[in-house]
Amino acid sequence: MAKAVVSRIYTVPLREAWKTSRKKRAERAINLLKNFAARHMKSDKVKISGEVNELIWERSIQKPPRRIRVLMEKDEDGVVTISLPKEEGTE
Repeated sequence: MAKAVVSRIYTVPLREAWKTSRKKRAERAINLLKNFAARHMKSDKVKISGEVNELIWERSIQKPPRRIRVLMEKDEDGVVTISLPKEEGTE
């Protein structure tokens, strides 16, 4: 696995997904997340981890979250991986 070059935590607004029809909201939220990552991390190669995907689809296709806090890591090959950030302060 390639070493992470850039690592950032973002809060991504997904409210635009709520402006589409109810049966397309979760899919639209995934696309919004990928577009946000491509724009802010300056790479077209974006991968979403399973845990982030499950979080978006958790409340079905009709009710994705309004915003999501994610960790974006860009490796040497320019591939951006989106995952959930580790909880700090939990003992």
